[in-house]
Amino acid sequence: MKIISLVPSITETLFDFGLTANEVIGRTKFCIHPSDLVKNVEVIGGTKNLNIEKIRSLKPDLIIANKEENEKLQVEELMKDFKVWVTDIETLEDNQDFISDLGTLLNKENLALDFNRKIASVFTDIKLSDSKKVAYLIWKNPYMTVGSDTFINEVLVRSGFENLFKDRTRYPEISVEELKDADLIFLSSEPFPFQQKHIDELLLELPNKEMILVDGEAFSWFGTHLIKVGDYLKELSLKY
Repeated sequence: MKIISLVPSITETLFDFGLTANEVIGRTKFCIHPSDLVKNVEVIGGTKNLNIEKIRSLKPDLIIANKEENEKLQVEELMKDFKVWVTDIETLEDNQDFISDLGTLLNKENLALDFNRKIASVFTDIKLSDSKKVAYLIWKNPYMTVGSDTFINEVLVRSGFENLFKDRTRYPEISVEELKDADLIFLSSEPFPFQQKHIDELLLELPNKEMILVDGEAFSWFGTHLIKVGDYLKELSLKY
C-alpha cells in the first residue's frame, strides 16, 4: 500500500509501525520524525498548503489527513480522486482508536495494542493532585491559547494540570490581563517558536509569574509520539 501522510505525527506513527519510504511515498515539509527515514520521502507541500498536482502524480492508494491540521477544501479536492482517511483526534481515547484502526489497516494489530498499552501507562503513572491553573500559549501577536476541545488540553489535563481557559473552545485570542489568573504559563515551542526573550517580555507585564518554555510536540503530537515524551510529561507534572 502506497500512503501519503499530510500530518507530521501521522508520518512518524506510520514509520513506527515499520513502514518504509517505499510505502510512505509522500509527506509534508513539517514531517521531521524520524529524520533518517523522512528524508527519503517526497515533500508534497505544507499541512495547510498542499501541492495537489504533486500528490496526484504520486498516485497513492491512501491519503491520511487530519481535520485539525489540514484545510477542508484541499482535502475535499483530493477525495475526488483518492481514498482519504480524515482523522479527528481530541482525546486520548480518539488517539487509541486511531492507533487501533491503523494497526488493523496495516495488519499489525498486536503492535497497535502494544503502542496503546505504552501510551496508557504514561498517564496511569502520573499522579493527579491539586492541579495548577496553566495558561498554554501557542501564538504571539495576538496571544493565543487552547480551549477544552483540543488535544493539547487533553494532554495538559491528563498530565495533572488545569487549563485556565477550559471554558473556551478551539484557539482563542487572549489578553495579557487574562493571564494574571494563571499559576503557571507554558510557552510552547510550536506553532510559534517561543523563546526565553518572550518570557522576559511577558515578565515586564506579569512580574513574579512563573513561566516556562515547553516542548510543543509533547502536547500536540498524537499517535505514537506520546510514548517518546512520557518521561518528559511525568517530570513536568512532578516538578510543578
